[in-house]
Amino acid sequence: MRAALLMVATLAACEPTSPCLTDQVRVDSVCTDYVAGEPVRADVTAPVAEAPWQWQITDAINTTPEVPTYDVDLFDITDDDYAQLRADGRVIICYFSAGSYEPWKDDAEQFPEDTIGRPLDGWPDERWLDHTRSEVRAVMAARLDRAVERGCDGVEPDNVTAHHNRSGFGITDTEQLAYNRWLADEAHKRGLSVGLKNDVEQVAALVNWFDFAVNEECMSYDECDTLDPFVAAGKAVLHVEYVNNWDDAPALNEAVCGANPGFSSIVKGWDLGPEFLACTP
Repeated sequence: MRAALLMVATLAACEPTSPCLTDQVRVDSVCTDYVAGEPVRADVTAPVAEAPWQWQITDAINTTPEVPTYDVDLFDITDDDYAQLRADGRVIICYFSAGSYEPWKDDAEQFPEDTIGRPLDGWPDERWLDHTRSEVRAVMAARLDRAVERGCDGVEPDNVTAHHNRSGFGITDTEQLAYNRWLADEAHKRGLSVGLKNDVEQVAALVNWFDFAVNEECMSYDECDTLDPFVAAGKAVLHVEYVNNWDDAPALNEAVCGANPGFSSIVKGWDLGPEFLACTP
């Protein structure tokens, strides 16, 4: 959810800071030196670079568009829609929030109260999570298990930019980097491909961990070049630009398509419903 992003300069003075050094991370409130190690490697199914895709996480899934990759909600898509997408040979990417508390999810009560922080900007029903806590990571590991059980080919963990937001926990760049690498490694351990959602500031440090990227509005923010490492590595960049009024979609689609070679770009409304315009190779 790109609307949740607030840059560091906007952090309020009351935001707590990490007690750890810049090259350390918190593990259940204990500071430890961070050593990245090597990425977990796995034979996974990922979106193909420059191929069209569809992203729908609200309303009944429209399975008819002939695009090779569908990005759908891990919790909300029906078994019938999963079966139809699978029968049609789609690459199924499953969306879930890896960084926020959503009270309507069926596992929400598993988060301890003190791991739930400030509301996300623009999404007042969601709150940031303290992903340095083992209880939060246990829930995310279970969500990855659910992705395997549901038959997802890969996952799109959202809200992995707490370090640049008023989370209430003072998450540092190093702590965010460690968490995002942990998500990628845990996905690969389960045979899932995994996409890096936004977090453009850490692309160079994360491209070797992730199989593709998912980006919201890099053209609007003039930061599409930050995703060049994914393009250079031959990895898909699933890119979306939004319109407030669907009547504006064709004009934006014309501007988007071809602007970033190597990208798989689409135009969507903010509700991420069935409507979309995709660029074709």
